[in-house]
Amino acid sequence: MMRPFLACIAVVLAGCGAMVPSQPEQRIDLSLQTRAISSAALFGSPRAFAPERSNAQIAQDILELGFRLESGREIPQFSRFQGPVTVSLHGPVPPLGVVETDRLLERLQREAGLDVRRVQGQGDIIVEFVPRDVLRRAVPNAACFVLPNVTSWDAFRANPRAPELDWTRVARRERALVIVPADSTVQDMRDCLHEEIAQALGPLNDLFRIGETVWNDDNFQTILTGFDMLVLRVWNDPALQPGMTRAQVADRLPALLARHNPQGARTTGALDPIPTPMAWTRAVEAALGATSRRASFREAQRALAIALEQRWQDERLAFSLFLSARFAPSEDGAQALDAMILAARIYDTRPGTAVHRAHVHLHLSAQALASGQHDLVLRLTQSAMTVAQRTENGALLASLMLLRAQSLEQLGQATEAEALRRDSVPFALYGFGSAQAAENRQAEIAALARRN
Repeated sequence: MMRPFLACIAVVLAGCGAMVPSQPEQRIDLSLQTRAISSAALFGSPRAFAPERSNAQIAQDILELGFRLESGREIPQFSRFQGPVTVSLHGPVPPLGVVETDRLLERLQREAGLDVRRVQGQGDIIVEFVPRDVLRRAVPNAACFVLPNVTSWDAFRANPRAPELDWTRVARRERALVIVPADSTVQDMRDCLHEEIAQALGPLNDLFRIGETVWNDDNFQTILTGFDMLVLRVWNDPALQPGMTRAQVADRLPALLARHNPQGARTTGALDPIPTPMAWTRAVEAALGATSRRASFREAQRALAIALEQRWQDERLAFSLFLSARFAPSEDGAQALDAMILAARIYDTRPGTAVHRAHVHLHLSAQALASGQHDLVLRLTQSAMTVAQRTENGALLASLMLLRAQSLEQLGQATEAEALRRDSVPFALYGFGSAQAAENRQAEIAALARRN
């Protein structure tokens, strides 16, 4: 329901000794938001991974996504829009705002079967673009979010605690306001449009234990996945009606999932343990939001201890290990590397986590580059680049390409390295937001090689 504001995950695994200064926030060059670097131009036709979870697991997921808020509060009834849904854009719409919205709506029509379209004037879902500094002053921890029963940012700010803004009181959705930063990177803007419009149309919760969804605050998935499209298709099926209880929805889900996802009946396995203790969630959020690496590492270790105590073997344990490795002090390099490798192994066993493994391979590639293992860099980046391209993650793809180019150069393949760097430029502009930010990333990666 609220996409958190998280600093971009560093390109290096600092705990393994490949320490690079964190990149300062860059001023976004909105002139770069042209059709030449739109999602469609960069990535072509969408190719979302199909859902991999069993229908029994997805039924459990839908109930937890749909009947609880991120705060832990229960939602007493099923809620959604009825009939066709319109979307309108307001405020200082950035150059690619319309292009990215239309591409998203076309996907929702085709992949989720939704009757949703963009209109002029006021839509059922109102997307308002707000300057980032204005947004952060009002809601410091959110990059974007969605609210019911309000039509503008000004109306929300005039009465931010109005009772009608409480999602637990909503059954039939009549109006939703999506707030998106007006001056972010193209990738960040698109990510916000995907998650918040999808939540306006579907379930409202975010769950760390589900890897194959954008409704997960680890932010590895950045665009709507096959799992998300299936959930939206089921959520908007006529068999479900606003005002239904959790039990009533639960009774109908097996038949709905059998009809919409027949392959899910062939997938078996134990259901994920729930719920997630709030202490673990708070530790993860504190690790991501802390102002010092020492504090982040302390909170990551606290999250890892809780994950081990819960005996999880899913994304929550893997993410705890990932954060512990990412924030580990340099003297704990060996343990950090072991933690990152174990996180990769857990992600290998979990459905829909190819992009998670790609992020782990990014960090392992940085460590391999810093230690002169250039053949390993080439192996790790090859498969990760394919996943980054398919999941339309420009920032991840550009970083992987730059790591690979640096190793090619170190191996004497200067022509191939320079060509790869040139090819990375549009992805870097899309993901990082400015030519300077992209150059800084390239300089950081070159510094890794010089350490060796």
